[in-house]
Amino acid sequence: MSTTAPRAAAPARGGGPSRFTRGWRIVAALAVTQTIGYGVLYYAFSVFLVPMTGALHASGTQVAGALTLVVLTMALCSPLVGRWLDAHGGRALMSTGSVLGTLAVLAWSQTSSLPQLYGVFVAIGIASAMVLYEPAFAVIVTWFDGPAQSQGRANALLALTIVAGFASSIFLPLTGLLVASYGWRQALVILALGYGAAAIPLHALVLRRSRTAAEVKPAQRADLVKTAVRGRPFWLLAAAFTAHGGAVATIAVLLVTYLVHLGHPPVFAATIAGLLGVLSVTGRLVTTGLRRRWRAAPVAAAVFALQGVGALLLPVAGHTVPGAIGCVLLFGLGFGVGTITLPHLLAERYGTTAYASLSGRIAVFSVADKAVAPLGAVALAQAAGYGWVMAAVALACGLAAFTLLAYHRL
Repeated sequence: MSTTAPRAAAPARGGGPSRFTRGWRIVAALAVTQTIGYGVLYYAFSVFLVPMTGALHASGTQVAGALTLVVLTMALCSPLVGRWLDAHGGRALMSTGSVLGTLAVLAWSQTSSLPQLYGVFVAIGIASAMVLYEPAFAVIVTWFDGPAQSQGRANALLALTIVAGFASSIFLPLTGLLVASYGWRQALVILALGYGAAAIPLHALVLRRSRTAAEVKPAQRADLVKTAVRGRPFWLLAAAFTAHGGAVATIAVLLVTYLVHLGHPPVFAATIAGLLGVLSVTGRLVTTGLRRRWRAAPVAAAVFALQGVGALLLPVAGHTVPGAIGCVLLFGLGFGVGTITLPHLLAERYGTTAYASLSGRIAVFSVADKAVAPLGAVALAQAAGYGWVMAAVALACGLAAFTLLAYHRL
């Protein structure tokens, strides 16, 4: 596969056991902060939705709009965050984001109106852009830099996403217990203090910047970014992972509702949908293993195509229990594959010098689509039925697969 942008020359340096050990300390610290961060800043919201509607005298749709605002704010902040990470590393940024996230959740606990809630959630969106997966991946990718570190980088990203994949499993029941015991406002205070106590010191004391990244001149990095974004491969990656992210977000939001619409009991629908988290871990393990024999792009393309088949078959076979389980299994295996494949492909083609800047530019589209696609899917379901939604999801997965194969051939 040809390289479309110049790689910055990596200066020779020792990479002995101390560097390896420090790298995995960084991974361990980020695994903790990502798990707690996603749990508090994102997943806990669904538990607070019902009590907040009553307290704020607002509809569920109005309150739920705050979470959409978080995702859109993250998308808008991604390019700026990416440039900062490439220029300065993640330590100061993620430490500051942890402080902002803690203060924003504390402010959330005191909101009494929709405008206040939306204002707080803009702050949570900014904090999330500074502390969640995108910056965490950038820290890991730039630490495990160079061709010799490719497998170590893949293993580090896999370890991080496997641990953080349990965020919803931990924090949904924990938040429910806190709300039941103390009320939603006090529960938010407890979660905020817990997040700050863990994330702020771990980000400030453990994170370090690769010497290679620190020695790259800004002009050299800027030239690499300009060359990359003018090339076809970059935009193929952006198209593939934007389409796939929208499909995944749509299924995550609508799967339970659609399974109930197909005639399944709500408990069964929720249980089957809960498999997506487990299957995302399985899919990441499988694809990481397959990448040792085949290139990442065709492996991901094959998984995305299987997801499309699962979505396309769900309206046909999903009325039965075996059919519903089979379709969810097909789609679920690729649920977390895009998360670890994009960092690998970016580092493989462009190196690690400007990874965060390039990732941030793609995130503008892919993260925004994760917010917009479910809203469009709900409107499509109301206008034409869920069958058309599943067809649109299948089309998006097929487009992502085709685009990745086109990327692989360049």
